[in-house]
Amino acid sequence: MLINLNISNIVLIEKLNLEFGGGLNILTGETGAGKSILMDALSLALGARSDIGLIRHGCDMASVAAEFDNVGDLVKTILDENGLEYDETLVLRRTLGVDGKSRAWINDMPVSVRVLKEVGDALVEIHGQFANHTLLNPGTHRPTLDAFAALYNPKFIETQNATRAAYNKLHAVETKITELQDLISRAAAEHDFLEHNVAELRALKVRVGEEDELATARANMMNAEKNAAILNDAIDALNPNGNSLESQICTVAHILERVHGDGGENPYRAQIDNLYDAAQIVANISGEIKPESTDIGTIDEIEERLFAIRGLARKHRVAADELPNKLIEMESALNKIDNSAAELQKLQKELGVAKQEFDACATNLSQMRVDAAAAMRERILAELPDLKLGSADFMVEITKVAPNANGIDDVLFMIKTNPGTPFAPLNKSASGGELARFMLALRVVLAGGADSHTFVFDEIDTGISGATASAVGLRLNKLAKSSQALVITHSAQVAGYADRHYKIAKHVDNDKTITTVNEITGDDRLNEIARIISGAEITDASLNMARTLIKD
Repeated sequence: MLINLNISNIVLIEKLNLEFGGGLNILTGETGAGKSILMDALSLALGARSDIGLIRHGCDMASVAAEFDNVGDLVKTILDENGLEYDETLVLRRTLGVDGKSRAWINDMPVSVRVLKEVGDALVEIHGQFANHTLLNPGTHRPTLDAFAALYNPKFIETQNATRAAYNKLHAVETKITELQDLISRAAAEHDFLEHNVAELRALKVRVGEEDELATARANMMNAEKNAAILNDAIDALNPNGNSLESQICTVAHILERVHGDGGENPYRAQIDNLYDAAQIVANISGEIKPESTDIGTIDEIEERLFAIRGLARKHRVAADELPNKLIEMESALNKIDNSAAELQKLQKELGVAKQEFDACATNLSQMRVDAAAAMRERILAELPDLKLGSADFMVEITKVAPNANGIDDVLFMIKTNPGTPFAPLNKSASGGELARFMLALRVVLAGGADSHTFVFDEIDTGISGATASAVGLRLNKLAKSSQALVITHSAQVAGYADRHYKIAKHVDNDKTITTVNEITGDDRLNEIARIISGAEITDASLNMARTLIKD
């Protein structure tokens, strides 16, 4: 529902802030006061094509912001799809510069004009020369009929959901069959390829983590081999020229053993003992640093397997740890080919069952639509005579289309406005006030089944007066009970049904022409309706007539 419209520097409007309410909001004013400017401004906020001619003379930029509350599910879906945040209210804002550049925002988040228009079309439905005419788009006719059918038949939603579920099941089976048939057509070439690769993967039997284990073992063994060479160099140094350092030390000790001092004792006993100790230490060190033997065959085996695993991983363009999963995947693909004939036969049986289920649901849904279409036609035709459309006729054309999630029906609203003329699509059969009144009848019949909360009617009173105008006002009021309607009118009868009445006026201030809009109540409203009846000169008769037209 539109709750606020803020306009700056658009044509004759300098600054304007309008608050709207639920129900029927009527706008009246003298010809040329600027009623069309309001529609231009609102349309700009809703994503209509911009025109620098809208910018007030002498200004560099025009702007308009429209604030809404209680937005419907369709609007929320569009916002979610475009990553836009929203809370209790939604503000659509648009600026237009004299350079022709236009910018748009939704809740102060920049958006493209396309997104702005998509949201605007879901919020407001305009009927008249400034229209976006939601129902003139044939793509809305099937959902519109379905919305009416849901009100008309309590089982419609259940049948609609069952049809959608049956189609999803049917489509899933059809997709599986297509994929399997494609697989079968490639089976001959792929079978040999898969069989060879499965055998190769099975032969290697790669374990998850095995590459890391082998790489670590290889690194450790190569390091051990390097260390062994170093230790061998150390041992060679302890055995210069093939003579062990241990034996040379012992030789020195033995030579010293021959020395005899006074009293027969060897004066070098301590040194001799130290030499023997040193020889033992050298012997111990020689034994301790002797390298363990490295199995060259083991290193070769590790490297061979490691390189084989890495080569296979490169071949399949996966990490080595993914090779076990690759084997499972290829085994599954090979099994599918081997079992494809049996699987195809099974799926074709499933397809037959799924198609029967869908056909039953879709046929039932189609009949419900036919019944709802007849009821819709009857109710719309009942509305037309009072709206000065007694010669018009309406029908819902339902044709069969390829199965889809919505069933098997295409829906098109058809009308004819004159006897003897053929039915034609809604968007090619009427225009101006005549079309607006027909849309009003349609919307009254559909009340409660639409996701749009705001309707705007312009030119709806063209060519009508008296009882017809009163009938239009009554139906506008009825439609607005469950939503919101903004109506620009020249009809006193229509204005009398207003829940809120706004007067559009034009005046000159300091050589500048300015349009103003103010809500009027009480005597001001009475005088405005009397002015519509009698013109510039308000008479007692027009005031009395105005009192009879105002519906409190």
